[in-house]
Amino acid sequence: MTIQIPARTFSSSEYEKGIVLVAVATLAWSCSGIYARLLTTDIWTAIAWRSLFGGIFLLIPSFFLEGGFSRRQWSSIFHPAGLAMIACQTISQACFIGALYMTTVANVTMIYATAPFIAAFLSWTMLKERVAKRTLIAGGVCLLGVVVIVAFSIGGGTGVGDLLALGMTVTFALIIVIPRIDRSVPILPSSVVSGFLTFVLFVPFASTASLDAYNWLLLAAFGATNFALAFVLFLFGSRRMPAADAALISSMEIVLTPFWVWLLFSERPPMATFMGGAIILATIVWHTAVDLRHGRRARAQD
Repeated sequence: MTIQIPARTFSSSEYEKGIVLVAVATLAWSCSGIYARLLTTDIWTAIAWRSLFGGIFLLIPSFFLEGGFSRRQWSSIFHPAGLAMIACQTISQACFIGALYMTTVANVTMIYATAPFIAAFLSWTMLKERVAKRTLIAGGVCLLGVVVIVAFSIGGGTGVGDLLALGMTVTFALIIVIPRIDRSVPILPSSVVSGFLTFVLFVPFASTASLDAYNWLLLAAFGATNFALAFVLFLFGSRRMPAADAALISSMEIVLTPFWVWLLFSERPPMATFMGGAIILATIVWHTAVDLRHGRRARAQD
């Protein structure tokens, strides 16, 4: 996502730490498909308990990050922007797990990859922020890739899952934009509350019969690593490098997530996913490369 921000100078040691942290976060995010395929619970149980474990594990770093625990910080999540943030995060979490269960991991990953471009478009239309023309063009091309994936999935048994992935992507884009509308909204507390809220909403539909030691361990690991650990590592790492560099490293999730599932479970996505995914991936690589070139040019002039 290309939104004009002031250039920063990063020391080499900080930059290297940032690379490691973002890379580990990306690796943790890329394991979502593995967890989803290993779980033997139903969708409702996976949504409820993964969200609860994620909220619990994310509660720990929330006491130390973004100013730590304070009444003012946590009460701000009940302002209109904070409530909107919680609602979007809750919907996004539910759609994410539902999509992993109802369509291929590759489809979910490729559709989700368009989130930064949707966020840029929303910032441009809602906030009148200056967004580079190449970002809007890239967003349009990525949308074409999504249309290819979803259109060929309808009638093939994965259409509902693809629509859930699209719902997750749009709500996540809103999560990116909302803090720009109201910068007082703390990200971590709203993420914790959304995890607990998702659990409360979906646990009545969950089945306890399928929750053996195997699934308990998987759900706890899913919430701890893919929800909490990855989020915190990326938060720390992205602060130590230019946004374009962090975006380039994290974009490897697009390749790694379906690769792990193909390697371990032989899950082969349909041809439409290869076609639409190629469009999306090529556009992201082009856009990120241009961002990197512009960023280096700007730093060289400072």
